[in-house]
Formats: sequence, structure tokens, C-alpha cells
Amino acid sequence: MITKIIFLLIFFGTMIGVGIYSRKHATNVNDFVLGGRSVGPWLTAFAYGTSYFSAVVFVGYAGQFGYKYGISATWIGIGNAIIGSLLAWVILGRRTRVMTKHLSAATMPDYFGKRYDSKALRIAAAAISFIFLIPYTASVYNGLSRLFGMAFNIPYAVCVIAMAALTGVYVVLGGYMATAINDFIQGIVMLFGIVAVIWAVLDGQGGFYQAMITLSELESDVPLTMGQKGVFTSFFGPDLPNLLGVVVLTSLGTWGLPQMVQKFYAIKDEKSIKYGTIISTFFAIIVAGGCYFLGGFGRLFDGPAIYDANGKIVYDAIVPTMLSGLPDILMGIVVVLVLSASMSTLSSLVLTSSSTLTLDLIKGNLVKDMDDKKQLLWMRVMLVFFIVISVVIALDPPAFIAQLMGISWGALAGAFLAPFMYGLYWKGVTKAAVWASFACGVGITVANMFFKFIASPINAGAIAMIAGLIVVPVVSLVTPKMDKKQLDDIFYCLEEKVLVSKKKSIEE
Repeated sequence: MITKIIFLLIFFGTMIGVGIYSRKHATNVNDFVLGGRSVGPWLTAFAYGTSYFSAVVFVGYAGQFGYKYGISATWIGIGNAIIGSLLAWVILGRRTRVMTKHLSAATMPDYFGKRYDSKALRIAAAAISFIFLIPYTASVYNGLSRLFGMAFNIPYAVCVIAMAALTGVYVVLGGYMATAINDFIQGIVMLFGIVAVIWAVLDGQGGFYQAMITLSELESDVPLTMGQKGVFTSFFGPDLPNLLGVVVLTSLGTWGLPQMVQKFYAIKDEKSIKYGTIISTFFAIIVAGGCYFLGGFGRLFDGPAIYDANGKIVYDAIVPTMLSGLPDILMGIVVVLVLSASMSTLSSLVLTSSSTLTLDLIKGNLVKDMDDKKQLLWMRVMLVFFIVISVVIALDPPAFIAQLMGISWGALAGAFLAPFMYGLYWKGVTKAAVWASFACGVGITVANMFFKFIASPINAGAIAMIAGLIVVPVVSLVTPKMDKKQLDDIFYCLEEKVLVSKKKSIEE
């Protein structure tokens, strides 16, 4: 117990110290929200990766999908690395940085408002962001608190409140730069921690080879492969169609999440994009691949601990059960690992939400005159407000973390992905198409919450995203186009000529 407490105290002290140090980098709105658009490759890549993977992945998703799909769940982590990290950086990174700077957009709703010349779209996007980032945040609290309760026997409510308070302190103090520096530190912990945990868990099962043999002997309880042995160690698992749905949501979904895309706004230069792409992809392979690989052995820990009083399996209890037998020093590493993953995501969520509320809803609508100092004050107040609301929700959440995550990702990515991505490349996207995407993403997700016409909220989210990718170009072709001169002005930033060094080009 003493070892775990020491680890925690060091961790908490470091986070607060970084917050205090970063105060000098948060003196105006641009610095507080985007770090002055001067964040290098390592900080940006780790900020992206750590915001991507939280306790939701380590505890919720790894437990649920590892149990359902066995070792094939590792494909989810590989998809996260290739689609969610590598392709996201390649397709979105440079254009997002260039166009958002050209438009002076600091948030995703701000981008929609200026790209499509619509104040109404900006307000609607801000409202969607705020509403659906709350259950996302609650899911992070939920996952971490379960692990804390197991490791320290601390009540769930105390865990939630303590973590929220700590996150709030360093984000209020240092803004984006504090989150970026802490994300880097937390990312290092996650990289080493996940490797140590996988080794320890498999060692307790007789090593990797023995664990695979034991897992291969289990019969499938999935309808598609009912009664078959070896499916939990097979290449594509017991239920490939549903596995692909999870890969789509958790990978492609990041392209439309405000807190993820905002990382591209802050990139310093071309070099940072190049190296950030490589670093972010490597990080995702190790962390996400490792989490789902670990979860794939969840069935080896089948027992009373993972069932509720009614005999129903509690997926969020699987990973904590897998870790319960670890020695104190490794348990301390696990706690700091999951704490790192969760707090990095939380800090990103609350910063995105507070900046969106202030810059896109309050400024110019509720409060007409807001200078830089007032905006900073409002953002800090809204940051605390968002944390309080998410804590209240987290204290009485739905049964499964994955449900909360699926609802949030589905609505946000379903609404934003298509108009954001198409808007970076295609002048032909219309305002009506953006509205249609908003209605489609939110409509499918919310309707499914009540009527459950799609069994899994994960698959509902994936369908919402795919629907948006189809709806936007179709509606754009049959609705009035934006003014050509206005579009030319917006896209001029991508055609503007710049000088490069000889190492970039040999042209005279």
C-alpha cells in the first residue's frame, strides 16, 4: 500500500508542478487554448495519443472487446494506430493547421462557423460538443475509479471528485501547454507501464505460450461461431463483422472528435507534422495494441468477480480482476498508468469544452464585449463548470463504460467528421449538407438510445459516421453553393506559395 501511495504522491506533485510552471504560457486566449500554435512534434504527438487512450480503453474497451473477441481484439489497437493516428495525421494534420490559422479558428465550432460562413452552424456545433463531451468525460471517471476502488479500497465518489479537482487545478493554471507537457510525461508512463503489465499478467498464467494454449481450448459462446474451439486465439476471432464495427468507430471516429482535431491546430511547423505522425503512430501501436492484446486474455480470469448479483457479466470488472493479483510495485505502476491515460484525456476534454463554451456560445451571444482578459476568466470559470457537471453525471453513470463512450463518439464523430474533412478538401460542401450531417450523426445516436434498433451503441456510432460521409456529398450536389469569391479566399491559404530549404527541394 505504501508503494502505491508514494507513486501517487510523486505523480500528483509532478502534475501540479507542471501547471504552475505553465502559467507563463497561458497569458492570452491563443496561448491558453492552443499553446500559441507553437507546440513541437513530441508534445503534440503525445498529446494526441494520450487524449486518444484513457481508462475507457484500458478498463472498459479492453475488458469488453477482449472478452468478446479474444486475441483478435488486437486488431482494434492496430486500426487505432493506422487509421486513427497515421492516416489522421496524413490526411488532416497539415490542412487543419493551415486552414484554421488562416481562418483564425481556435475550436471546431469556430472552424464550422468561419468555413461555412454561418453563425448558426457555429452555435449548433458548440451545443453538440458540450452535450456529448459530458458522457465521454463521465466514462473516463468511471473507468479509473473502478481501478482505484480495487487498489486502495477508496469509495467511487471520492475517486471521481479527487481526480476531477486535480485535473481542474493544472488545466486552470496552465491551459493547453500544461496539458501538453503533462501528456508527454503521462505518455512515457503509459508506454513503459503497458509493457510491464502485459508481461506480469501473462507470467501469472504460465507465460504467453501456455496462456494461448489455455485460451484456445475454450468453446465459443458467440452465435456466429457457437461451440467452436480455438476462435479466441484465431486471426479474426469469433465475430468478424462486429469486430470491424468497433475498429471503424474507435479509429475513424477520432477524425471528428473536437478534442482530438484541436491538437492539429497547435502544431508548430512542417517538421512537427512529419515527426509527430511517426511518433503518434508508434505510441498508438504500443499502447492501444497492448491494451487490447491484454484484454484478449480476459476469459482466462472468468470467475465470480466479473459477474453481478444477477449473474450478468460486468465487462468493466474484467481488467481490474486480471490485475488484482499483481505485486504492490506493479499495481502502483498500473494505477499511475491508468491515471496518466485518464487525466490526459480529461484535461483535453475539459479544455476543449470550456474554450468552446466561451468562444462559440458566450462570446458575442450572451456577452457582447469580451476582451482577452475576460475571455480567459470565462474559460477558467466554464472549465470548472464543465468539470462539476461531468462529476455529477459520473456519480450515477450507466452500467458500462463502453455505452457512454459509444454514445459520445457516435454523436460527435457522426455529426462532425464528414463536414470537417470534406471542408478541408472540397469547395463544394454546402451549409445544408453540414446541417444534414449534424442531424444525421446526432439523430441516429440519440434515436438508438431510446429505440435500440441497432443492438450495439458502438455499431450505431459507426453507422452514424458512415452515413455522414455519404449524406454530405449527396446533399451538397443538390443544394445552393457558397459564394465563389468567398470560397477562393478561404482556400487561398492552401495555394499560397512558400519558400523551402534545399533539403526540401532542389529546384533553383
